[in-house]
Amino acid sequence: MKYLTNDKLVIVGAAGMIGSNMAQTALMMKLTPNVCLYDPYAPALKGVAEELFHCAFEGANITFTSDISEALKGASYIVNSGGAARKAGMTREDLLKGNAEIAAQFGKDVKLYCPDVKHIVIIFNPADITGLITLIYSGLKPSQVSTLAALDSTRLQSELSKYFKIPASEIDNCRTYGGHGEQMAVFASTTKVQGVPLTQLIGTDKLPMKDWDELKIRVVQGGKNIIELRGRSSFQSPSYISVEMIAAAMGGPSFPWPSGCYVSDSRFNHIMMAMETTLDKTGVHYKEVKGTPEEEKELENSYKHLCKLRDEVIEMGVLPPIDKWNSLNSNII
Repeated sequence: MKYLTNDKLVIVGAAGMIGSNMAQTALMMKLTPNVCLYDPYAPALKGVAEELFHCAFEGANITFTSDISEALKGASYIVNSGGAARKAGMTREDLLKGNAEIAAQFGKDVKLYCPDVKHIVIIFNPADITGLITLIYSGLKPSQVSTLAALDSTRLQSELSKYFKIPASEIDNCRTYGGHGEQMAVFASTTKVQGVPLTQLIGTDKLPMKDWDELKIRVVQGGKNIIELRGRSSFQSPSYISVEMIAAAMGGPSFPWPSGCYVSDSRFNHIMMAMETTLDKTGVHYKEVKGTPEEEKELENSYKHLCKLRDEVIEMGVLPPIDKWNSLNSNII
């Protein structure tokens, strides 16, 4: 049975719905036979492992542990969904303090137990902030840590597909940038619908401005909608997309959607946010995002919101002031 690699993949938060789905998806996609499941809640973790054993994946070497040092030892790749999940009435930002502390400890554990890890994908919310904290404390290079942001872009594609009643494959290059939250910047200027620029359709009888504004709200509140419909936070889509991300880092096809990454340049500084990225075996790399003046303004506002959350984490004492980050991680300049 041929796998993409034999390197060890660790699923953190494996007892949860997202984590258990990630483990199964990674094995179904034949990323690696060596999958380690970690979760502090041992009974549910054992249950997940038992179910995966019952799947009888050929050649799989599935291990599980509630000992973080055992889980991370020898890890080459990690996907972490190990924070608290969002409940009805909560925003991603409501999870800030508790999950920020979890991210800080995780980063420290990575530095202690698997400093040679190749890539980490962080998906627990608010992912832009938990990913940033993980990066600072882990000592890894910015290219080695990415966060799940693509869900917002896939939700834009889904909403356009439903609106125009056409297959999603006929809608190209849907993009949202900035924060993975309700302050995200939804871009229309990158998208084409059956080869026609979306900007040429907005404001016409094919997509009146009122409909576009309502569609954008559905995109921004996509996660909230899932909670209202299912009574719990989404797990199928983040599971699959995050495994696609780690597959790209393992040497599979390059990830086709925006990823959250560390950004520090002349425009945006000392922040983790969704950009136009390349995510492949070399890690995650971003390039400058350009849009219409209105889109650029939305992106600036999203960046400012993320800075506010980052500064709150600094005030909590979870992160030191920015000018001290280099003392924790020499790769952060």
